[in-house]
Amino acid sequence: MVTIGNINLGEFPLLLAPMEDVSDPPFRYVCKLFGADMMYTEFISSEGLIRDARKSVEKLDFEEFERPVGIQIFGHDIDSMVKAAKYAERANPDLIDINFGCPVKKVVAKGAGSGILNDIPKMVKMTEAVVRAVNIPVTVKTRLGYDEEHKEIVDIAERIQDVGIKALTIHGRLRTTRSSVPADWTLIGEVKNNPRMTIPVFGNGDVNDPVSAKYFKDTFGVDGLMIGRASYGNPWIFKEIKHYFETGEILPLPGLKERIKISTIHLERSVNWKGERRGIMEIRKHWAAYFKNIPNFKSFRIALMQAETLEAVKTVLKDIEKYYSENSFSETFQD
Repeated sequence: MVTIGNINLGEFPLLLAPMEDVSDPPFRYVCKLFGADMMYTEFISSEGLIRDARKSVEKLDFEEFERPVGIQIFGHDIDSMVKAAKYAERANPDLIDINFGCPVKKVVAKGAGSGILNDIPKMVKMTEAVVRAVNIPVTVKTRLGYDEEHKEIVDIAERIQDVGIKALTIHGRLRTTRSSVPADWTLIGEVKNNPRMTIPVFGNGDVNDPVSAKYFKDTFGVDGLMIGRASYGNPWIFKEIKHYFETGEILPLPGLKERIKISTIHLERSVNWKGERRGIMEIRKHWAAYFKNIPNFKSFRIALMQAETLEAVKTVLKDIEKYYSENSFSETFQD
C-alpha cells in the first residue's frame, strides 16, 4: 500500500495534477467519479493567500467527496510560505503540497516555482520551515533541475526527504524544457531506486493513456502516477488506466451520451461555483477533448465555444445528441 502519512492511497495511486485554471472543484469532482485517487487544488500564491486575495482564498475550496485532497502553495519568501501553509491548513486539507515545479516566467523570475531550483539550499530551508509549521503531511512537486547543467533531482530528493516531506512528485522535465519535448523519466527512476529514499515517489510527464501509464509504471518502478494535460475533458482516463492495469484491455472511448452526461455535470458545477459567465468561459478549454474523434463535429464545437449562457450551452448539447442520433452514427467513436 502507498501511504502519505496516515493517508492510504491504495496499491498504485493515480493523482490528478494541480493545474492552474483546470483542476478546480468542478473538474476535480468529475475526475473523482472515474477513480482519481488523490486531488490537488490549483496552485495558490502564498503572497495572495496571506493578503486574503479573493482569487487565492477561493482556491482553498473543496468538497468532502474529493478527499484525499492537497492544497498546493508556491512562493519565493520563506516567511510568507510558512504563513500561507498555516492559513491553508485551516481549510482542513489532507496535506500541503509545495510547488517547486512551475516554469511560468513571471513565477520563475521571482525565484518561486521551478525558479527555486537555482538555489537548492533555500529550497531545502523553505521545505523544512513549511514542514515544521503545520501538523499535516507536506509533499513536494518539482522538476529534474534548473537546466541541463544542473540536473540535481537525485540529491534534491534526498535533502528534502531528510527535512520531513512525506511524498515527492517529479515532473520529468527541466525548468527550461518545453512541453513539446518528451519527458525524461530516467532520473525519476534513479530517485525511486535510490536506497536512501523511503517516501513514495510519483512520476509525472507524458502519462497520456493506459499504454504509456503501464510503461512508466513497469519501467521506472514509481509508486504512482500524476496525470495532467491528458485529463483535460477526459476524466475517464483514470478508469481506463486502472482497467488496463487489471485486464490488459483498452476500454472503448465513452459513448456520446456518456460524454454529454459528464460534460453537463462539469458545466453545471462550474457555473454553480464560479457564476454563469466565468463558469462557461473556463470550461471551454475542455470541449474539444470531451468530444474528441466525433466526425462532422466542427460546427458544434464552434457553437459550444460561442455560447454565452448556460441555457445556450445546454441547447447545443441537446442539438449534438439529436443530430448524431438521427444520423445513425455509432454510439462509440474510436481513434
